[in-house]
Amino acid sequence: MENKLENLKTPQEDKILEVRNIKKYFPIKGGFLQRTVANIKAVDDVSFYIKKGETLGLVGESGCGKSTLGRTIARLYEPTEGEIIYDGVDIAGLKGQGLKDLRKNMQIIFQDPYSSLNPRMNVSTIVGEAMLAHNMVNKGREYTERVIEVIEKCGLSDYHIYRYPHQFSGGQRQRIGVARALALDPSFIVADEPVSALDVSIQSQVLNLLMDLQEQMGLSYLFISHDLSVVKHISNRIGVMYLGAIVELADKRTLYNDSLHPYTRALLSAIPVADPTRIKEMQPIIGEIPSNVDVPSGCKFHTRCVYAKDVCKEVIPEYREIKPGHFVSCHFAGEI
Repeated sequence: MENKLENLKTPQEDKILEVRNIKKYFPIKGGFLQRTVANIKAVDDVSFYIKKGETLGLVGESGCGKSTLGRTIARLYEPTEGEIIYDGVDIAGLKGQGLKDLRKNMQIIFQDPYSSLNPRMNVSTIVGEAMLAHNMVNKGREYTERVIEVIEKCGLSDYHIYRYPHQFSGGQRQRIGVARALALDPSFIVADEPVSALDVSIQSQVLNLLMDLQEQMGLSYLFISHDLSVVKHISNRIGVMYLGAIVELADKRTLYNDSLHPYTRALLSAIPVADPTRIKEMQPIIGEIPSNVDVPSGCKFHTRCVYAKDVCKEVIPEYREIKPGHFVSCHFAGEI
Protein backbone atom coordinates (compact mmCIF):
# COMPACT_ATOMS: atom_id res chain seq x y z
CA MET A 1 0.00 0.00 0.00
CA GLU A 2 1.29 3.46 -0.85
CA ASN A 3 2.41 5.46 2.18
CA LYS A 4 1.34 9.04 1.73
CA LEU A 5 3.87 10.21 4.33
CA GLU A 6 6.91 8.84 2.54
CA ASN A 7 8.16 12.34 1.70
CA LEU A 8 8.01 13.68 5.24
CA LYS A 9 11.45 14.62 6.52
CA THR A 10 10.66 14.50 10.24
CA PRO A 11 12.94 11.88 11.89
CA GLN A 12 11.10 8.86 13.26
CA GLU A 13 12.53 9.43 16.75
CA ASP A 14 10.81 12.86 16.88
CA LYS A 15 7.36 11.35 16.19
CA ILE A 16 5.25 9.93 18.97
CA LEU A 17 2.47 8.90 16.59
CA GLU A 18 2.26 8.22 12.87
CA VAL A 19 -0.98 7.24 11.16
CA ARG A 20 -0.60 5.59 7.76
CA ASN A 21 -3.56 5.19 5.39
CA ILE A 22 -5.97 4.45 8.23
CA LYS A 23 -9.55 3.49 7.41
CA LYS A 24 -12.55 2.83 9.64
CA TYR A 25 -15.68 1.51 7.97
CA PHE A 26 -18.90 0.55 9.75
CA PRO A 27 -20.83 -2.17 7.92
CA ILE A 28 -24.53 -1.79 7.14
CA LYS A 29 -26.33 -5.11 7.43
CA GLY A 30 -29.43 -6.06 5.47
CA GLY A 31 -31.56 -8.93 4.31
CA PHE A 32 -32.62 -12.14 6.02
CA LEU A 33 -29.01 -13.29 6.49
CA GLN A 34 -27.86 -9.86 7.67
CA ARG A 35 -25.13 -9.61 5.11
CA THR A 36 -23.08 -6.44 4.63
CA VAL A 37 -24.80 -4.42 1.92
CA ALA A 38 -22.80 -1.19 2.25
CA ASN A 39 -20.25 0.56 4.45
CA ILE A 40 -20.26 3.85 6.30
CA LYS A 41 -16.83 5.24 5.42
CA ALA A 42 -16.29 7.22 8.60
CA VAL A 43 -12.50 7.45 8.17
CA ASP A 44 -11.21 6.92 4.66
CA ASP A 45 -7.45 6.72 4.04
CA VAL A 46 -6.00 9.24 6.51
CA SER A 47 -2.27 9.80 7.09
CA PHE A 48 -0.44 12.21 9.40
CA TYR A 49 2.06 12.30 12.26
CA ILE A 50 2.34 14.00 15.65
CA LYS A 51 5.68 15.02 17.11
CA LYS A 52 6.61 14.57 20.75
CA GLY A 53 5.30 17.46 22.86
CA GLU A 54 3.15 18.75 20.00
CA THR A 55 -0.57 19.45 19.71
CA LEU A 56 -2.17 18.58 16.39
CA GLY A 57 -5.61 20.12 16.01
CA LEU A 58 -8.28 18.38 13.95
CA VAL A 59 -11.26 20.39 12.70
CA GLY A 60 -14.23 19.89 10.40
CA GLU A 61 -18.01 19.78 10.26
CA SER A 62 -20.00 17.49 12.53
CA GLY A 63 -20.04 13.98 11.10
CA CYS A 64 -16.80 14.31 9.13
CA GLY A 65 -15.09 11.53 11.11
CA LYS A 66 -12.98 13.48 13.64
CA SER A 67 -14.13 11.61 16.75
CA THR A 68 -14.10 8.25 14.97
CA LEU A 69 -10.49 8.86 13.92
CA GLY A 70 -9.53 9.78 17.48
CA ARG A 71 -11.19 6.71 18.94
CA THR A 72 -9.63 4.47 16.31
CA ILE A 73 -6.18 5.82 17.14
CA ALA A 74 -6.84 5.21 20.84
CA ARG A 75 -7.97 1.67 19.90
CA LEU A 76 -11.51 2.10 21.18
CA TYR A 77 -12.49 1.11 17.63
CA GLU A 78 -10.78 -1.57 15.57
CA PRO A 79 -9.25 -0.03 12.42
CA THR A 80 -10.54 -1.50 9.16
CA GLU A 81 -7.23 -0.98 7.42
CA GLY A 82 -3.94 0.88 7.84
CA GLU A 83 -1.19 1.35 10.40
CA ILE A 84 -1.05 3.26 13.70
CA ILE A 85 2.61 3.63 14.65
CA TYR A 86 2.94 4.66 18.29
CA ASP A 87 6.48 5.21 19.55
CA GLY A 88 7.81 3.07 16.70
CA VAL A 89 5.38 0.16 17.16
CA ASP A 90 2.34 -0.64 15.01
CA ILE A 91 -0.54 -0.83 17.52
CA ALA A 92 -3.32 -1.35 14.96
CA GLY A 93 -3.44 -5.10 15.62
CA LEU A 94 -2.72 -5.15 19.34
CA LYS A 95 -4.92 -7.35 21.50
CA GLY A 96 -4.96 -8.71 25.05
CA GLN A 97 -2.05 -7.77 27.30
CA GLY A 98 -0.38 -5.72 24.58
CA LEU A 99 -3.45 -3.50 24.27
CA LYS A 100 -3.72 -3.21 28.06
CA ASP A 101 -0.10 -2.09 28.28
CA LEU A 102 -0.78 0.53 25.61
CA ARG A 103 -3.50 2.10 27.77
CA LYS A 104 -0.88 3.34 30.24
CA ASN A 105 0.68 5.52 27.56
CA MET A 106 -2.35 6.57 25.50
CA GLN A 107 -5.50 8.05 27.04
CA ILE A 108 -8.61 9.92 25.88
CA ILE A 109 -10.63 12.84 27.24
CA PHE A 110 -14.26 12.62 26.17
CA GLN A 111 -16.52 15.40 24.98
CA ASP A 112 -19.39 15.29 27.45
CA PRO A 113 -18.39 15.52 31.13
CA TYR A 114 -21.97 14.70 32.12
CA SER A 115 -22.13 11.28 30.47
CA SER A 116 -18.47 10.19 30.57
CA LEU A 117 -18.34 9.89 34.37
CA ASN A 118 -20.06 7.03 36.21
CA PRO A 119 -22.61 8.65 38.56
CA ARG A 120 -22.29 5.71 40.99
CA MET A 121 -18.55 6.27 41.53
CA ASN A 122 -16.90 8.96 43.60
CA VAL A 123 -13.89 10.88 42.32
CA SER A 124 -11.45 8.61 44.13
CA THR A 125 -12.74 5.56 42.25
CA ILE A 126 -13.12 7.33 38.88
CA VAL A 127 -9.54 8.56 38.91
CA GLY A 128 -7.91 5.67 40.73
CA GLU A 129 -9.48 2.47 39.36
CA ALA A 130 -7.15 2.39 36.35
CA MET A 131 -4.12 2.71 38.62
CA LEU A 132 -5.21 -0.39 40.50
CA ALA A 133 -5.94 -2.25 37.26
CA HIS A 134 -2.37 -1.58 36.10
CA ASN A 135 -0.85 -2.32 39.52
CA MET A 136 0.64 1.15 39.76
CA VAL A 137 -0.31 1.67 43.41
CA ASN A 138 -1.39 -0.36 46.42
CA LYS A 139 -4.74 0.14 48.10
CA GLY A 140 -4.76 2.39 51.11
CA ARG A 141 -2.62 5.44 51.76
CA GLU A 142 -0.53 5.19 48.59
CA TYR A 143 -3.69 5.01 46.47
CA THR A 144 -5.30 8.02 48.18
CA GLU A 145 -2.14 10.10 48.00
CA ARG A 146 -1.75 9.42 44.28
CA VAL A 147 -5.40 10.31 43.54
CA ILE A 148 -5.07 13.57 45.50
CA GLU A 149 -1.84 14.39 43.67
CA VAL A 150 -3.51 13.95 40.28
CA ILE A 151 -6.70 15.91 41.02
CA GLU A 152 -4.78 18.78 42.61
CA LYS A 153 -2.69 18.98 39.46
CA CYS A 154 -5.99 19.47 37.62
CA GLY A 155 -7.23 22.27 39.88
CA LEU A 156 -9.38 20.31 42.34
CA SER A 157 -8.93 19.89 46.11
CA ASP A 158 -8.23 16.87 48.28
CA TYR A 159 -11.69 16.94 49.87
CA HIS A 160 -13.26 16.42 46.43
CA ILE A 161 -12.17 12.76 46.22
CA TYR A 162 -15.19 11.49 48.15
CA ARG A 163 -17.76 13.46 46.18
CA TYR A 164 -19.84 12.20 43.24
CA PRO A 165 -20.17 13.68 39.73
CA HIS A 166 -23.59 15.26 40.37
CA GLN A 167 -21.99 17.45 43.05
CA PHE A 168 -19.74 19.22 40.55
CA SER A 169 -20.20 21.84 37.83
CA GLY A 170 -19.53 21.04 34.17
CA GLY A 171 -16.07 22.56 34.27
CA GLN A 172 -15.16 20.63 37.42
CA ARG A 173 -16.45 17.39 35.87
CA GLN A 174 -14.22 17.90 32.86
CA ARG A 175 -11.28 18.47 35.21
CA ILE A 176 -12.11 15.07 36.71
CA GLY A 177 -12.08 13.63 33.20
CA VAL A 178 -8.66 15.19 32.61
CA ALA A 179 -7.42 13.79 35.95
CA ARG A 180 -8.66 10.31 34.97
CA ALA A 181 -6.67 10.56 31.73
CA LEU A 182 -3.54 11.66 33.61
CA ALA A 183 -3.75 9.01 36.33
CA LEU A 184 -1.61 6.50 34.40
CA ASP A 185 0.99 9.14 33.50
CA PRO A 186 0.47 8.86 29.71
CA SER A 187 2.57 10.49 27.02
CA PHE A 188 -0.19 10.91 24.42
CA ILE A 189 -3.81 12.06 24.88
CA VAL A 190 -6.70 12.22 22.42
CA ALA A 191 -8.80 15.21 23.48
CA ASP A 192 -12.18 14.69 21.81
CA GLU A 193 -13.88 18.11 21.85
CA PRO A 194 -13.09 18.51 25.58
CA VAL A 195 -14.50 22.04 25.89
CA SER A 196 -17.45 22.06 23.45
CA ALA A 197 -19.99 21.24 26.20
CA LEU A 198 -18.72 23.98 28.53
CA ASP A 199 -19.57 27.66 28.90
CA VAL A 200 -17.22 30.00 27.07
CA SER A 201 -15.92 31.40 30.36
CA ILE A 202 -14.95 27.90 31.50
CA GLN A 203 -13.50 26.80 28.15
CA SER A 204 -10.44 29.03 28.52
CA GLN A 205 -9.73 27.62 32.00
CA VAL A 206 -9.75 24.03 30.75
CA LEU A 207 -7.68 24.93 27.68
CA ASN A 208 -5.09 26.68 29.85
CA LEU A 209 -5.05 23.64 32.15
CA LEU A 210 -4.33 21.34 29.19
CA MET A 211 -1.55 23.61 27.99
CA ASP A 212 0.01 23.84 31.46
CA LEU A 213 -0.11 20.05 31.86
CA GLN A 214 1.49 19.62 28.45
CA GLU A 215 4.38 21.84 29.47
CA GLN A 216 4.80 20.14 32.87
CA MET A 217 4.52 16.55 31.67
CA GLY A 218 5.73 16.71 28.07
CA LEU A 219 2.37 15.50 26.72
CA SER A 220 1.39 15.21 23.08
CA TYR A 221 -2.23 15.91 22.07
CA LEU A 222 -4.55 15.12 19.23
CA PHE A 223 -7.04 17.92 19.88
CA ILE A 224 -10.38 17.43 18.13
CA SER A 225 -12.82 20.33 17.80
CA HIS A 226 -15.23 22.03 15.45
CA ASP A 227 -14.30 25.46 16.86
CA LEU A 228 -11.50 26.97 14.77
CA SER A 229 -10.78 29.69 17.34
CA VAL A 230 -10.23 27.12 20.09
CA VAL A 231 -8.00 24.99 17.88
CA LYS A 232 -5.90 28.01 16.91
CA HIS A 233 -5.31 28.80 20.58
CA ILE A 234 -3.99 25.39 21.60
CA SER A 235 -2.54 23.73 18.47
CA ASN A 236 0.86 23.79 16.78
CA ARG A 237 -0.39 22.29 13.52
CA ILE A 238 -3.94 21.85 12.25
CA GLY A 239 -5.57 19.27 9.99
CA VAL A 240 -8.91 19.91 8.26
CA MET A 241 -11.19 16.91 7.72
CA TYR A 242 -13.98 16.55 5.21
CA LEU A 243 -16.08 13.42 4.70
CA GLY A 244 -13.58 11.08 6.37
CA ALA A 245 -10.39 12.46 4.82
CA ILE A 246 -7.88 15.19 5.65
CA VAL A 247 -7.99 17.81 2.89
CA GLU A 248 -5.37 20.21 4.29
CA LEU A 249 -2.73 20.13 7.02
CA ALA A 250 -0.23 22.83 7.98
CA ASP A 251 1.13 24.75 10.95
CA LYS A 252 -1.51 27.03 12.38
CA ARG A 253 -0.02 30.30 11.13
CA THR A 254 0.16 29.01 7.56
CA LEU A 255 -3.31 27.51 7.69
CA TYR A 256 -4.98 30.68 8.96
CA ASN A 257 -3.03 33.11 6.79
CA ASP A 258 -2.38 31.13 3.61
CA SER A 259 -4.87 28.27 3.33
CA LEU A 260 -5.08 26.61 -0.08
CA HIS A 261 -8.13 24.35 -0.01
CA PRO A 262 -11.55 25.92 -0.78
CA TYR A 263 -13.14 24.06 2.14
CA THR A 264 -10.56 25.40 4.61
CA ARG A 265 -11.05 28.92 3.32
CA ALA A 266 -14.82 28.60 3.71
CA LEU A 267 -14.47 27.42 7.32
CA LEU A 268 -12.09 30.25 8.18
CA SER A 269 -14.33 32.86 6.59
CA ALA A 270 -17.16 31.75 8.88
CA ILE A 271 -15.26 32.64 12.08
CA PRO A 272 -17.03 35.63 13.71
CA VAL A 273 -15.08 38.89 13.97
CA ALA A 274 -15.41 41.03 17.10
CA ASP A 275 -14.83 44.28 15.18
CA PRO A 276 -18.20 45.50 13.80
CA THR A 277 -16.46 47.88 11.38
CA ARG A 278 -14.59 45.03 9.68
CA ILE A 279 -16.42 43.25 6.87
CA LYS A 280 -15.23 39.74 6.04
CA GLU A 281 -15.59 38.25 2.60
CA MET A 282 -17.47 34.96 2.97
CA GLN A 283 -16.25 31.99 0.96
CA PRO A 284 -19.27 30.09 -0.38
CA ILE A 285 -20.09 26.42 0.11
CA ILE A 286 -23.02 25.16 -1.94
CA GLY A 287 -25.41 22.30 -1.18
CA GLU A 288 -25.37 19.79 1.67
CA ILE A 289 -22.64 17.46 2.87
CA PRO A 290 -22.95 14.11 1.02
CA SER A 291 -23.55 10.78 2.72
CA ASN A 292 -20.42 8.88 3.75
CA VAL A 293 -22.18 5.74 2.53
CA ASP A 294 -22.37 6.97 -1.07
CA VAL A 295 -19.22 9.08 -1.33
CA PRO A 296 -18.89 11.26 -4.46
CA SER A 297 -16.41 10.16 -7.12
CA GLY A 298 -13.22 12.12 -7.65
CA CYS A 299 -12.71 14.91 -5.14
CA LYS A 300 -15.13 14.42 -2.26
CA PHE A 301 -15.69 18.18 -2.03
CA HIS A 302 -16.53 18.76 -5.70
CA THR A 303 -20.32 18.63 -5.11
CA ARG A 304 -20.07 21.73 -2.90
CA CYS A 305 -17.10 23.56 -4.41
CA VAL A 306 -17.73 26.65 -6.55
CA TYR A 307 -14.36 26.13 -8.28
CA ALA A 308 -14.98 22.49 -9.30
CA LYS A 309 -14.17 21.42 -12.86
CA ASP A 310 -14.59 18.17 -14.76
CA VAL A 311 -11.34 16.71 -13.47
CA CYS A 312 -12.58 17.20 -9.90
CA LYS A 313 -15.56 14.94 -10.59
CA GLU A 314 -13.49 12.14 -12.05
CA VAL A 315 -10.01 12.08 -10.46
CA ILE A 316 -9.19 11.84 -6.76
CA PRO A 317 -6.73 14.66 -5.99
CA GLU A 318 -3.36 13.60 -4.61
CA TYR A 319 -2.68 14.51 -0.99
CA ARG A 320 0.63 16.25 -1.57
CA GLU A 321 3.12 18.63 0.02
CA ILE A 322 2.72 22.04 -1.67
CA LYS A 323 5.19 23.82 0.60
CA PRO A 324 7.41 22.43 3.39
CA GLY A 325 5.02 21.01 5.98
CA HIS A 326 1.91 22.19 4.10
CA PHE A 327 -0.18 19.34 2.68
CA VAL A 328 -3.34 19.72 0.64
CA SER A 329 -5.67 17.52 -1.39
CA CYS A 330 -6.85 19.71 -4.28
CA HIS A 331 -6.20 19.68 -8.04
CA PHE A 332 -5.93 23.48 -8.14
CA ALA A 333 -4.22 24.24 -4.84
CA GLY A 334 -2.42 27.58 -5.11
CA GLU A 335 -4.23 28.49 -8.33
CA ILE A 336 -7.58 29.65 -6.90
